[in-house]
Amino acid sequence: MNHPPESVDEKLQNIQQKAFRYFQHEFNPSNGLILDKTAPDGNDISGWPASIAAVGFALASYPVAVTRALLSYEEAVQRTLVTLRFFSQSAHGPEPDATGYRGFYYHFLDMQTGRRAWQCELSTIDTSLLLAGMLTCARFFAGQAPAEVEIRSIADALYRRVEWDWAQDNDSTVSMGWRPESGFLGPSWKGYNEAMLLYMLALGSPTHPIPENSYLAWVTAYEWKQIYGHEYLYAGALFTHQFPHIWIDFRGIQDAFMRDKGIDYFENSQRATYVQRQYAIANPLGFAGYGPKCWGLTACQGPGPETVLIDGIERQFFNYVARGAPYGPDDGTISPSAVVASLPFAPEIVLPAIDHFVDELELHDVNPYGFRATINPTYPGKGIDKAGWISQWHYGISQGPVLLMIENHRSGLLWKLMRECPYLVHGLKRAGFNGGWL
Repeated sequence: MNHPPESVDEKLQNIQQKAFRYFQHEFNPSNGLILDKTAPDGNDISGWPASIAAVGFALASYPVAVTRALLSYEEAVQRTLVTLRFFSQSAHGPEPDATGYRGFYYHFLDMQTGRRAWQCELSTIDTSLLLAGMLTCARFFAGQAPAEVEIRSIADALYRRVEWDWAQDNDSTVSMGWRPESGFLGPSWKGYNEAMLLYMLALGSPTHPIPENSYLAWVTAYEWKQIYGHEYLYAGALFTHQFPHIWIDFRGIQDAFMRDKGIDYFENSQRATYVQRQYAIANPLGFAGYGPKCWGLTACQGPGPETVLIDGIERQFFNYVARGAPYGPDDGTISPSAVVASLPFAPEIVLPAIDHFVDELELHDVNPYGFRATINPTYPGKGIDKAGWISQWHYGISQGPVLLMIENHRSGLLWKLMRECPYLVHGLKRAGFNGGWL
């Protein structure tokens, strides 16, 4: 029996539902932690850690799940409260096996104990994603029931605890991270990237804010380029044009840089999305599958590292790397999830790509969590289907943007909630944003 085709809204609801299943099932009910990634079929990764960024995306997803009838309000409250209580009560100090220090948290945490995994760094950007999820819940769970009051209280206290000024390491910009064994990491956040969210949170802090000239120092490293007829603020990987926009509605508001250019950061991401598609159409390196409905280069996992001779051309394939358009790196690996997360910016080109990934390449419905991380139609090997090589992994940091950016396209829920977050509003104003809803 033939079923009638799904409407656009039904298709988006289905994608959201499957993306949310990741946070439902890859979840430790005793502490709220979310697994960084799933195991390939038949493999055991029982010791794999949680990602604090994935936890942030999960927290932000609970209001969406309630709104879309994927989770009861009561269960969303309990999941949120378990998570916030853990971060409030977990070991916090300079010890190398703590959960966090000076308000920041380690990038990866043991799923069971919640302590630092792999001697990883205290991550300023991943802490920012975690805090954004917490602040989302503080806005959504606005009732006077004791559990909701506690959610707001803990989220507020955890945000206020972050020592953003310490993370500057006596520099004008914010460091990417810190390790107890060696101190601050060498790189700091400069130039346009996902750290726009970090700077707004750091500028808005009522307890440990960074100075306004820190934002100016970050902006001085911007790269304005003209590519395929589009002038825009360049960052190669697609996710960098998406992550801050999950929480911040940049439509119609501008800082000094964007006022000078006559656009806003939302339009900038729209232009970057079009450049990605144009790059795939141009396909200068001749990879299989690229075209107007199959594009999307971002930081993601690939089939490498491996070098393979294909049709007389030596192709180098990478593992996890920040792929970007048009300057690379590019090894033929495409992320359907990254394309979906661009939906609010350019639905007229993203929706046909979604149809291609779902209906023609059949990448979505066969998996319990929807899209796997990546595909590579060029890579040769056993078991290759019509999409070529398909990653066996699902990542929490891929599932979250899919769910949340679809919701911003459908209802603007995250944007509406965070417009009312006083810390984010204060940060935007200190950075010089005005106009529009501000």
